[in-house]
Amino acid sequence: MSNEFLTKGVNIAKLPSDYGSTGFKMFKGSTLNNVEIAYETWGELSINKDNVILLFTGLSPSSHAASSDINQDEGWWEYMIGPNKPIDTKKYFIVCINSLGSCFGSTSPASLNKTTNKVYGLSFPELSIEDIAKAGHDTLLTLGIDHVHTVIGPSMGGMTALAYALLYPKSLSNLIVISAAARALPFTISIRSLQRELIRSDPLWNQGDYSKQSAPLNGMKLARKLGLMSYRAANEWRERFNRARVPKNETKKMFDIEFEVENYLNHNSEKFVSMFDPNCYLYLSRAMDLFDVAEHGGTVNAGLAKIHTKKNLIVGVKSDILFPIDQQTELFEGFMKAKKNVQFEKLDSIQGHDSFLVDESNFSRVMYKFFKD
Repeated sequence: MSNEFLTKGVNIAKLPSDYGSTGFKMFKGSTLNNVEIAYETWGELSINKDNVILLFTGLSPSSHAASSDINQDEGWWEYMIGPNKPIDTKKYFIVCINSLGSCFGSTSPASLNKTTNKVYGLSFPELSIEDIAKAGHDTLLTLGIDHVHTVIGPSMGGMTALAYALLYPKSLSNLIVISAAARALPFTISIRSLQRELIRSDPLWNQGDYSKQSAPLNGMKLARKLGLMSYRAANEWRERFNRARVPKNETKKMFDIEFEVENYLNHNSEKFVSMFDPNCYLYLSRAMDLFDVAEHGGTVNAGLAKIHTKKNLIVGVKSDILFPIDQQTELFEGFMKAKKNVQFEKLDSIQGHDSFLVDESNFSRVMYKFFKD
């Protein structure tokens, strides 16, 4: 496996072949061999193995959700996980999965195909959200865990948490879905489609056949900038930047960066492209577009009725344009129609889709409440 993007301190689970198969059977029908999944853990597993929290990530984060003794770097959900924090490591054993198809240690398009001794690239099979959920489930089985207290997921991870609950309804007690949806709608699909087109339009993409030294970074930068615009909300942009200008520079040329918001997009996209593989981005992005709870029952409501959790929490943000609040409302109403125990939190965060990463006050409150009740 390529380890160019590997996060330090991760564990690697080597998944056994499915029964009657030579490898990992994927949702769309393909088989993937020698599957490995990177994951990190916090807290201690109880004797009865009844305190497990399974965490799935959004599209771009690694499994490093919080700092640990092994890796003291700040994680992407640092304020949420730890002793006496909302997801309390004194009580729970947390397992965060690096998604199948992601480049931070799990088998992905950036991995070495051990059969051909070449990087997978576009020979990697079509990826689904269900595959990511299954890989998480199978990773737990390698740890001797067959049931979890709660499955949690924000953004793409929320879709994966839903898929997990649909595929393994007897394997979890509780479900938390944050800023996610039962399926992508045209606006979101169009944004991600354009992001993928920007990457594929870069000549260096070369039909997915590139080295890290010749990766399509310009296409990735543009795709990331578009993503950043959709992850946040217009009011936050106004509050943070308004029309602030960058310092004057006598060497500046026509159409160089003029505004601080442009500088922000440029800086963050430059940082991202050095940390993420373009083909992985394409596969994960497409998997989000393809996911549909209705495939598990004929309609969204029929699919949600197949989830048998004891308690459910749906969290949405009113300023989110990527997964608008009406999509979390659809989940809530679907659970209600199925007579499930469900709570719905509509938050006034101004940071849009990315609020769960930065709005510690609001998100800590709802998570504390869920685990206290």
